[in-house]
Amino acid sequence: MSVTLKDIARKVGYSVTTVSRALNDYDDVSQETKQLIKRVAQEVGYHPHVIAQSLQRRRTNTVGFIVPATDRYLSDPYFLELLAGIGDGAASCDFDLLVSTCKPMDTKERVVYERMVKGRRVDGIVVARTRCNDERIAYLMSEGFPLIAFGRTASEQDFPYLDVDGEEGVCEAVKYLIGLGHRRIGFITPSMYLMFAEHRLAGYKRALQDNGLELDPALVIEGNLTQSGGYQRMEQLLDLEEPPTAVVTGNDLMAFGAMEAAQERGLVVGRDVAVIGFDDVPLAAHFHPTLTTIRQPIYDIGKMLSQMLIKIIKGENLAQRQIILQPELVVRESSGVG
Repeated sequence: MSVTLKDIARKVGYSVTTVSRALNDYDDVSQETKQLIKRVAQEVGYHPHVIAQSLQRRRTNTVGFIVPATDRYLSDPYFLELLAGIGDGAASCDFDLLVSTCKPMDTKERVVYERMVKGRRVDGIVVARTRCNDERIAYLMSEGFPLIAFGRTASEQDFPYLDVDGEEGVCEAVKYLIGLGHRRIGFITPSMYLMFAEHRLAGYKRALQDNGLELDPALVIEGNLTQSGGYQRMEQLLDLEEPPTAVVTGNDLMAFGAMEAAQERGLVVGRDVAVIGFDDVPLAAHFHPTLTTIRQPIYDIGKMLSQMLIKIIKGENLAQRQIILQPELVVRESSGVG
């Protein structure tokens, strides 16, 4: 037989209303009383009726995430880390995570978001891989729907976000390569409709300028954030009359593909050509050779995103509405010896 609020009320000597309000963290119940009631509820194995609570609060206690993946996202270690963080962050606040997927810029993308919002399937949405002009954010804001974004946009819209300083990260990586003696450094950029692609390209250009190096447009080539895309773009760079001696990529997956392309041509990565990625996914430390990369704490970011979003859903104030984290260059074998 399941334990009810009445059972807890009898044990603690309070009314059912007080027990209910304590378990739901209402401010009119003292902390001492809350702690007592919650302890007893745990001891007797009480589990709240989630559907009844949702109806009472007009909340689902669920956050949504629509994965903007161009390929099978569960094979992408970046999204696996991000999803794990979002899910664990939600769980720590007694929320669930509803995941859907849609190819970015697809004609059906708006429909997927409307289904979550208008169907009230979730209480708020995490938006990832923000775009220079992001219609997803514009739509959610027009609906007054709670959101948190992993990334900025080029617009003047004021929305809560958490981002990583990709410009500074790539700038540091390119300067590191210049310090090793490289002068022809390629850059495989993410798709340029993405805001972080703009930032990372700006970091590449700034590092060259700061060191008196000319920008060669032939060394900058747009990729698609996949391993096969990195392979293809590296082949194009290596086919140049004067190929680069080092390449920075917009993410680790493209770096893996770039290393494979170089190795197939008999080049030794880290000696004949240096490669640096961005993300520091778990595989980066175990690839052959191990990948020098710009680390952003993807799992921790996912956790922070969902916890910030849940505070917004509950009407609580955020200590910071807009956060920019600093990345870290992690030097391994693929860039050669520093």
